[in-house]
Amino acid sequence: LERIRADHERALREAKETLQKLPEEIRRDIRQDKEKLLQDARGRKEAGAPGLPQRLFRQPVGAVGQEPADPDVRQRREKIKEMMKHAWDNYKRYAWGLNELKPISKQGHSSNLFGNIQGATIVDALDTLYIMEMKEEFKEAKEWVEKSLDFSVNADVSVFEVNIRFVGGLLSAYYLSGEEVFRKKAVELGEKLLPAFNTPTGIPWALLNIKSGIGRNWPWASGGSSILAEFGTLHLEFVHLSHLSGNPVFAEKVMNIRKVLNRLDKPEGLYPNYLNPSSGQWGQHHVSIGGLGDSFYEYLLKAWLMSDKTDEDAKKMYYDAVQVNKT
Repeated sequence: LERIRADHERALREAKETLQKLPEEIRRDIRQDKEKLLQDARGRKEAGAPGLPQRLFRQPVGAVGQEPADPDVRQRREKIKEMMKHAWDNYKRYAWGLNELKPISKQGHSSNLFGNIQGATIVDALDTLYIMEMKEEFKEAKEWVEKSLDFSVNADVSVFEVNIRFVGGLLSAYYLSGEEVFRKKAVELGEKLLPAFNTPTGIPWALLNIKSGIGRNWPWASGGSSILAEFGTLHLEFVHLSHLSGNPVFAEKVMNIRKVLNRLDKPEGLYPNYLNPSSGQWGQHHVSIGGLGDSFYEYLLKAWLMSDKTDEDAKKMYYDAVQVNKT
């Protein structure tokens, strides 16, 4: 009540002072207030992408600007950079803006894994271009992302492939360079992938039509099941999407996957490759640490390391699986 009374009295004083001003003074004050609001709006726009919270960017230590003392290592580095330059220049010449280059036929190719989304090579190469200090090439790639990277497609995409190539590529580029366009595009794409989790269990579909939000699974995957290596390989990117967007939903979706897995019995202590997203039961008990299962285990370890070794749940799931695999 004291605070309300004080605010009320202050408003009355300001109103009396305003009434005592000449019309020209009032117009000048209004003009100054408008200019200040515009300046504040411009400052917010420059500080962060529209609708996203401000994030203080810190240049990662050692990403660029370091030269090895060993001349042999320097020579090998230059050779690798030369190979990257050769690959990039030919992609730019023969397949610019498409997903891939067929090096023998010298033609562009766009895998149906990405639907109609284009530019997978550009986005996937951003971090490499930055680390190798290929500044002109990085600038070209960034400009293409700003002007041409479009997610408004009416086609099925692989949630797994789009996540690791496009979302992962954009996040890496943002964390290296601090360029807001990469954060904005990563969050935009992450939001478009969220409908894949609209299943009875929250285990995502393998395929998603980005425009309609309708998902499905590969027809060959054990009676409509989702694949362990695919739905289990979303964690790193989605946790960072929550961090960069301020929206907890991304992290909640991938943490729910763990909850579902931990409730299930695990034959021989390992995780079968197929899980039905409707019933929440294993599609079959086939287990693999190669194809169909490999990156799930890899991401558990990486999740623990990424959390500065605080994600004890990921560590336990990984080490339990390793111990079982030894036997």
